Amino acid sequence: MPNTYTQIHIQFVFAVKYRKALIDPVWQDPLHQYITGIFQQNNHKMLQINSVPDHIHILVGFRPNQSISKVIQNVKTESSKWITQNQYCNRKFAWQTGFGAFSYSKSHVPNVIRYIKNQETHHKSISFIDEYRLLLERFGVDYDERYIFKPPE
Repeated sequence: MPNTYTQIHIQFVFAVKYRKALIDPVWQDPLHQYITGIFQQNNHKMLQINSVPDHIHILVGFRPNQSISKVIQNVKTESSKWITQNQYCNRKFAWQTGFGAFSYSKSHVPNVIRYIKNQETHHKSISFIDEYRLLLERFGVDYDERYIFKPPE
């Protein structure tokens, strides 16, 4: 898009279906690389990606030529197929429906990168559900408790 100049930084957060702890550290880095490739193929700039066994955080410089929902649908679909095809899980892998998308100004990007890098440490003191609620509340996002990711039953 000629003469279109943007600076859009978005953190995406989404969980493994049923919040099962399926992301294994053995294949976590290849997963991050694969997802990074999907974003790059869509002309978005990966700034930071990290996951823990039950969810993932992704910070990108986002181009306005696609809808957020379309990009995340693509990322979730293609990465699920990739995980299953590579037999990283002993069952079909799937991401939970829905996602969080939170925008940041350029001045906040270094702090968000640090936050995403330190997910393992961060989750020693706060659960994913509490973290997600906190993000929704900090950003003033109205949500229905019935649709917040539920713990596995």
